[in-house]
Amino acid sequence: YQPAPLSEKTLPDTFVVHTDVLYKVPVIYSIVAGDEKGYFIIDSSTGIVRTRKNLELEDFPATFSVRATDSSTASIFNEALVNVTVIDENDFPPVFPSSLLEATLEENLPATQIIQLEAQDNDTGRNGFLTYGILSGDRLKFRIDEATGILSSTTSFDYEEEPTEYQLVIYAEDDGIPEKKRGYCTVVIKIID
Repeated sequence: YQPAPLSEKTLPDTFVVHTDVLYKVPVIYSIVAGDEKGYFIIDSSTGIVRTRKNLELEDFPATFSVRATDSSTASIFNEALVNVTVIDENDFPPVFPSSLLEATLEENLPATQIIQLEAQDNDTGRNGFLTYGILSGDRLKFRIDEATGILSSTTSFDYEEEPTEYQLVIYAEDDGIPEKKRGYCTVVIKIID
């Protein structure tokens, strides 16, 4: 049996899997090996496995054996393995060191790197893997590298002809399960004469 992955925040008494046998007489279900830490309990008459207590992520994946025994003859039984995986929840959103940053850019420069933005996420694995993007602001004149967080101009600016200040809202998004989380930062770019 390979039940759907459980969350690390799964509560006690949560349904895990229904084990079942084709047999003419009633059977008694039991967990016989592999659940030494006592995470699971099985209903002896239905074969339904539930969680017994809170799950510790570091103890999974785990495999345990379920036995179905003939109710009148203990020497007649069969066993099946149950493989349980637990998903690390996405606990934290990405956070920028500052919610507001200022940068300057000289006029008449060709497309150029302005600033590297870097957010932190206290999750591990894919829950802490970040990508960057521009939520609002002038996407024609600015771009951000999705992987590195490097914000660049895409054109040159003329101090006398254009606005001398641009405001961009940048986001960092994790690759979290079950949902992605975002953090935000406002970048003010001042064009210098």
